[in-house]
Amino acid sequence: MFERFKKKKIPTENFIELDMDESVDCLCDFTYNFYWNHNGEKLELSDKIPGNSYSFQDLVEHLKNGGSVRINGDAGHRLCSSMGVDLKYFGGSGKACDVGDVFVNGDVASRMGISMRRGNIYVKGKVTAPIGNLLEIKSDLKGYKKFISITEFLMDGPSKIKLIDSNLSGKILEINDGIIRDTIGARLDLDTEIIVNSDVDLSTGILMKKGIVRVNGNAGNNTAALLNGGTIIINGNCDDFSSVEMKKGILVVNGDAGKFLGAKKTGGTIFAKKGSPIHPTSEKKLDNEDKNLLTMLKFNSSNFFKFE
Repeated sequence: MFERFKKKKIPTENFIELDMDESVDCLCDFTYNFYWNHNGEKLELSDKIPGNSYSFQDLVEHLKNGGSVRINGDAGHRLCSSMGVDLKYFGGSGKACDVGDVFVNGDVASRMGISMRRGNIYVKGKVTAPIGNLLEIKSDLKGYKKFISITEFLMDGPSKIKLIDSNLSGKILEINDGIIRDTIGARLDLDTEIIVNSDVDLSTGILMKKGIVRVNGNAGNNTAALLNGGTIIINGNCDDFSSVEMKKGILVVNGDAGKFLGAKKTGGTIFAKKGSPIHPTSEKKLDNEDKNLLTMLKFNSSNFFKFE
């Protein structure tokens, strides 16, 4: 697995090459633009990529089989979404899987690598924010920026990786580049901490099982969506639908947690100074255990409400 981090050249064997006349969304997107939401109305797995003989499914299956993809031109939104996950919806295990590399000889639009779990993305041009669950690391390929999953770096990555504008100290990863990100800590299952010293956007901590994500700024919609353990701390405000479909874990919002708080929530606890919950979530008084937990997390419990 760690061979992905050794110095390399663009592969000349076992790769798919795309020549792009225009940017296309959802290339190498393991969710096919969240297929379970649109049921093929937006994108069919067998649809051909404009100007090419390959389908969207061809790219995903090729990557899952260890092959690489080279995109000659610009890539659209959601490049490599959930890459490195054998998704249950499509009959997979739901676990991380090894994948090949993606090379882009052009620019990439926003939301590259949302909820990404494994793999390398090399980009020659510009990447538009927000990006996904990604870190930039020192590239082993001249002329390209290199990105890997934050979750992969913490759970699988060797210690010799050189970070760009981030720092790992013990079990604490601190991100200082100011780039807006979605899905930070997606699928994290390790007792570690991610500190982000900037605002974030969508779905912070989605599908986490263990660990801490601490955001020293504001967060977008769907913070702690599908949270299944661990702790998310937002030292600011959240947009709407925080903790949607939350199962386990803790969300602490040192401000306003937004509207439609806890929609379809089945477990876990939310602490916030303000929020507008929706059934089945409701506001409750703090008990002594809640107060002790907030004190341990270095918050003044008298300013908080509990939602569960």
